[in-house]
Amino acid sequence: MSTDAEIRAVAERRFAEHRDREKYSPLGGMMLDSVDDGYRAMEKLVELWQGRGPVGGYKIALTSKPIQELCGVDQPCGGFVFRETIHPSGGELSLGDFNGLALEFELAVRIGKDIPAASAPFTAESIRDYVAACHPAFELIDDRRADYSTLDAISMLSDNIWCGGVVLGPEVTDWQGFDLAATPVHLTWNGDRVEESNTGAAMGNPMESLAWLANLAAERDWPMREGMIVITGSTLATKVPKPGDNAVYTIEGMGDVEVSIGA
Repeated sequence: MSTDAEIRAVAERRFAEHRDREKYSPLGGMMLDSVDDGYRAMEKLVELWQGRGPVGGYKIALTSKPIQELCGVDQPCGGFVFRETIHPSGGELSLGDFNGLALEFELAVRIGKDIPAASAPFTAESIRDYVAACHPAFELIDDRRADYSTLDAISMLSDNIWCGGVVLGPEVTDWQGFDLAATPVHLTWNGDRVEESNTGAAMGNPMESLAWLANLAAERDWPMREGMIVITGSTLATKVPKPGDNAVYTIEGMGDVEVSIGA
């Protein structure tokens, strides 16, 4: 286990890198000892980011087995979403506001009542009682121009798994009638339908993802409160937009989420 001083040094390094808009790099000589240490560094970084305002929810990353193997872990990873980075559908985002923007394509869940840590462990069935609504969503990945051939999960955890925010589509409160293991999705990019998948592509079912995150939160003492958003993992490969691009992600029966990209 890394010492508290080592954890703080990593968090301060990441804080300075974001402040100075530096390119992402693995921790290298500052490498932490374990995934738990990566989470500890993330939590310290979130403390240093208090000026960003309150946490508005959580993300789940590294949901596919090939990506987990690439990053040296055998499970997904969780991270924080700040409330001020949750955007409504239909707006324009500026590339200049990010240090390397990419888009992922997800189902977001809005928590309907506080999820008590004492009720863990959660399952895909038991967690459904806490869900008020679902939304089609983009995750905004701020990868800081990373070299994807040098990825490791512990270094990424120390950088909050690159979460730059969320764009939310319409709220769907009758989500219980959907087969979330197999609801079709598709992506329209600059007017062309380019990819298709289904809502089970991340971890088999978004409720499995949410249960996994709720168990992590209970373990790490992260509050999961009414109104928070959880993004449950991408159903399609990450895409890097250019100025002028327009993306529409559709969860069939739930509607569209749309974003345009400016310089």
